[in-house]
Amino acid sequence: MLTVLALSGCKDYVWQTSEISGAMPPLEFELQDEDGRIVTAADYRGGPALLFFGFANCPDVCPTTLAVLAEATQRLDENIREDLKVLFVSVDPERDDLEILARYTDAFGLQFIGLSGDKQALTVLTRRYGSTHSYSKKDNDGSYDVSHSSAVLAFDRGGQVRLLIRADDPIDAIAADLRHLIIEG
Repeated sequence: MLTVLALSGCKDYVWQTSEISGAMPPLEFELQDEDGRIVTAADYRGGPALLFFGFANCPDVCPTTLAVLAEATQRLDENIREDLKVLFVSVDPERDDLEILARYTDAFGLQFIGLSGDKQALTVLTRRYGSTHSYSKKDNDGSYDVSHSSAVLAFDRGGQVRLLIRADDPIDAIAADLRHLIIEG
C-alpha cells in the first residue's frame, strides 16, 4: 500500500524550476570529453544529465552557475548523486584545452564533465538547444570576450528535456527537482 501511495505521489510532483518537457529535441551530440575521448549523448544515457554552455575563463556566469549546481548536487543523497552528470560544454575551444577543462570541472565535483568541439560543432549544438554564444573582436594582445546564454537544461535518463534551470533558482528547489528527476527517471 505504501508503495502505491509513494508512486502516486510521483505523478503529482510539481516542478520547482521551469518544466519544459517536449520543448526541445532530445539530447544529441558528438564532442570530445576532457579525457580526450570522442563521446556522444548516448554515453550519458541511463542517468539524468544537465547541459550547460560556458567557458573556463568566464568571470561570473559560469562559476556562479556551476557553484549553484554543485551545491544542489551536494544536497542529494550520495547513493543517487552518482547517477547525475553535469555536462559543461565549452564554447571557447581556442582557450579551453582538455587540461583546462578537466581542472575547471574537477573543482565543482565528480558529476561535472568538460566537453568541447570545434566551433562549427558548437554552433550546431547551441542552436539545437536555443542557446547563444559569440566572440568579441580580438584586441592587440589577442584577447577577446565570450558571451553566452546562462540557462541549464536538464534531461531525463532517456535524453528527453525536462527542465530549464537558472542560477537564480533557489538551491533547495534545484536539489528537489534533481532528486525527483533522478528517482523518477
